[in-house]
Amino acid sequence: MAKIVNIEVMMVDLMPKVKRTDAIQSFVKQETPIVIITDADGVKGCGYSYTIGTGGSSVIHLIVDHLAPLLIGKDARYIEKIWHDMLFHTHATAVGAITSLAMAAIDIALWDLKSIKANNPLYIEAGGAKDEIQLYSTEGGWLHIETEQLVDDALNMQAQGFKGAKIKIGKQFVADDEKRLKAVREAVGDHFNIMVDANQSFSLSEAKRRDKMLTAYEIGWFEEPLPADDILAHQKLTASSGVPIAVGESIYSLSQFKDYLALNACDIIQVDVARIGGITPWLKVAHMAEAFNVSVCPHFLMELHVSLCCAINNAPWLEYIPQLDAITHKSIDIQNGIARPSKKPGLGIDWDFEAIAELRIDGAYFNIGKQL
Repeated sequence: MAKIVNIEVMMVDLMPKVKRTDAIQSFVKQETPIVIITDADGVKGCGYSYTIGTGGSSVIHLIVDHLAPLLIGKDARYIEKIWHDMLFHTHATAVGAITSLAMAAIDIALWDLKSIKANNPLYIEAGGAKDEIQLYSTEGGWLHIETEQLVDDALNMQAQGFKGAKIKIGKQFVADDEKRLKAVREAVGDHFNIMVDANQSFSLSEAKRRDKMLTAYEIGWFEEPLPADDILAHQKLTASSGVPIAVGESIYSLSQFKDYLALNACDIIQVDVARIGGITPWLKVAHMAEAFNVSVCPHFLMELHVSLCCAINNAPWLEYIPQLDAITHKSIDIQNGIARPSKKPGLGIDWDFEAIAELRIDGAYFNIGKQL
């Protein structure tokens, strides 16, 4: 048994490489809480989560003030127990984004520690279903990008071997969204998947109206068409849509995913490992989706999701949005539009801890437990 003896908590702010806009927001920041857990054997596990501009300090202080002290002296192997202890310790603030993001950083660090001590890469330790995953690109499809640039990016990704790209929709007029999609479809041809993302910006009636146009362009999926907490509206849209409905990045609990699946309120699950609270609940959602014969195509965090997608059977796509280049020595292995998880023990993320120290936000470093 190796008890947890020390927990370091810090945060860096990673500026997005490109301008990122959608129908409801702009990504001005990429706050990244980082947790490093050390056990009595001196082995370290590193986890992280993220926000897109607000709330990072709240995540950090929930960990420092309430969760990290709870973990000191606990057996790091008992990941399931620790996860549930954290959930009930923060019962008054769960379920929700801040608590999920805080728990995720810790849970991911524990899985990193577990995989390192088992001498296994995460994708093997968590299931070992395959050793590669197909990519689709999002970085060239943001809402502010003009049609000509959308086309150029889609053709560029297609030339690199990517088999799909996602385009943001939510313009005031249907014709403006259609113009963009039509141009891309005509450029890339029929053997390239185009996904669209409305970022929860439509009402049910508007989503139905847009759905007719999307069906005409053989859209791969219609992502977050409605507010994520309106399950019944999603159920109605899914029943009538000519395009698969995808949800999940704004869902924060296993039970909410259960309701979506049980009510046939979506066709694709996009569970986000940070927003669901870590690897422990992520795997449960993925396996539950498999029982419903539903695919898992996770949101963001490609550097971690590449391993999780390869741990399960029902993940056909990985979203390409680089997040961690500024604080890692190298990115994930991508060849001809196919990503492969690292075979090194642990998460497989090649952290650059010197860069993390340099980019660390002033006042956002804490050390809990035995000082090492």
